[in-house]
Amino acid sequence: MMNEDQVNDMIQTWRDTPEKDLKPDDFQRFKNLGCACVTGGDCAQLLKCIQDEKNQEIVKSMGCVLLEPLVNEVVKKEKGLYHCQAAITHLTRTCRTDELLQSLLGLIEDIHPGAISETIMVLVPYIQTVLLRLDARKAACVGLVLSALQRQLSRLPVPYTQQQEEADEFGLCRCCSALDEFTKSFVEEVKRKDGDYVGTAEDEELRTELLKFYLRSLRDPLLEAELNRDRKSSLWLFAIEIMATLPVIQVSLSELLFFNSPKKSPLADYSQFNEARACLAYLLFVQRINIDSFPAVYSPVFILRCNVEYISQLLSSKKESHLLKGLALYTKSLQSVQDNGLAVSLLELKSFYSALQNLRQLLTDCPLQHLRTSGLQVLQLFINKMDPEAKHKFFRCMLKTGNHAGVESYVVKNIKTQVEVSMAPGNSNKWFLGEEFLSLLGLVLCLPQGAETDLLHSMDRIMESLNLLRFLLIKDKELWGNTDVWEELLRIKDEYLKMLRVCISMSRAYYSAQLKTLREDQKLKVKEARETARSSTIVKRITVKHQDVSNMSPQVQHQVLQSALVTFDLMESLIFRIEEIAEEKLKIAEEKLKIPN
Repeated sequence: MMNEDQVNDMIQTWRDTPEKDLKPDDFQRFKNLGCACVTGGDCAQLLKCIQDEKNQEIVKSMGCVLLEPLVNEVVKKEKGLYHCQAAITHLTRTCRTDELLQSLLGLIEDIHPGAISETIMVLVPYIQTVLLRLDARKAACVGLVLSALQRQLSRLPVPYTQQQEEADEFGLCRCCSALDEFTKSFVEEVKRKDGDYVGTAEDEELRTELLKFYLRSLRDPLLEAELNRDRKSSLWLFAIEIMATLPVIQVSLSELLFFNSPKKSPLADYSQFNEARACLAYLLFVQRINIDSFPAVYSPVFILRCNVEYISQLLSSKKESHLLKGLALYTKSLQSVQDNGLAVSLLELKSFYSALQNLRQLLTDCPLQHLRTSGLQVLQLFINKMDPEAKHKFFRCMLKTGNHAGVESYVVKNIKTQVEVSMAPGNSNKWFLGEEFLSLLGLVLCLPQGAETDLLHSMDRIMESLNLLRFLLIKDKELWGNTDVWEELLRIKDEYLKMLRVCISMSRAYYSAQLKTLREDQKLKVKEARETARSSTIVKRITVKHQDVSNMSPQVQHQVLQSALVTFDLMESLIFRIEEIAEEKLKIAEEKLKIPN
């Protein structure tokens, strides 16, 4: 440890040394001297030294190396906080801006994982001071800083519940608010006093860097957060500020959302650009933030066509926050469309197909009940908005690719509804009454695996299909327009019921045998238990028995098998009723033929 005279001699040597003759060893000794003052609690003496008029050339040349120990001390909130902050302020106003910026970027990159928010909150005001001192390359430097800060913020968990956001344990909300304030001075630089956009190359570059920052913020953290106008949280206010600032820096929301190709993407990763725009669309159309600034000339169908790309992106995610926003955006985009207003040509668009496939996957695979419920509501809304031809094509597609009895049964139920609607006066159409309907009905009344169909797995679809068939037979055949259609309906009915009877017979025999085996096993276990109770308690007997593949208990297995047999009875009773109706209709037709003209 050097004494005061040695320190003074060293400082005097630096004063007398031209800057170009300073060596790396001089920078390291100057940093060591500063670290010694900071760790020794002598920050006041360090501040006095760097503020000394005689030492300003030293500070200008080597002062940047003191930033790291000073910032670390402020982050720790140790003693001498005021003197450390004053020393940092003096350095940011005295040292060369390019060296300062390089040092500050280094501090950002090397932030300790446990002190990310604390370090950012300390650095942001000083970084702003340095950037405002820049004359050349300001826009590029602003971009570098914002990008570096956001990389660190992306390491912090996003608070989801109101309690988490209010606690702000990891400081993400505080940092977002600080960055919002940080950017405001640069926003002012890309507009004139009267609010008009300044068209210089530097301002255009700065505008682009700000846009990149806002897009990255929309993607992370805002896409991950629960944003609700009824809960005016820090992140909600951050979202409002972004939506308000984009028009100020002359970013057209409609152009950004609807007319941006991959080549024009401000972000290098187009997938990330789409996620950011998906969040933007959610804030605009669902939360209605700054909706008044959006042009009213676009039709609801056009907006849906544009939004469906973002909807598909969100629904392809496995994150609950993304799925919720995707479903909400889908709902809002559809609600504005007139019922029966979506033409069949839209289904041929890749984005529409992808969105529907992602929605189907959510309905079949998502483990969260509330998401599946919301997804089903969106599916029904989409069905309501399609015209008859589009509904017909959509139902065909879902029956061919659904691979889920629950979804397929929902489609069959909707087919029955459309047939009822088509039977009303003035609503007649070939897609649900005429020959075109028969091709759809052939897909409904079909057992893809034939006699080997798993009736329990397909129960929902089969019961809805039988209900539809019963409904069609109850209605007078005149509603179908001609005899050929009616006869084809009866043919499809006969083939379907014949195969279904065979399938029921085979399934009943199989499940009855399983039930008999289960009962015999239970009797055997009871007998073994009695024998074991009578045996000597001294000898411990271990019996290893063959176990069924199923993990269900015998009681549950018994209930399942019994329920299966009851289901087969229900199917047969419904088949019997359908045959009765068909015979009644046939007798009525024969009676009419016997009546003389």
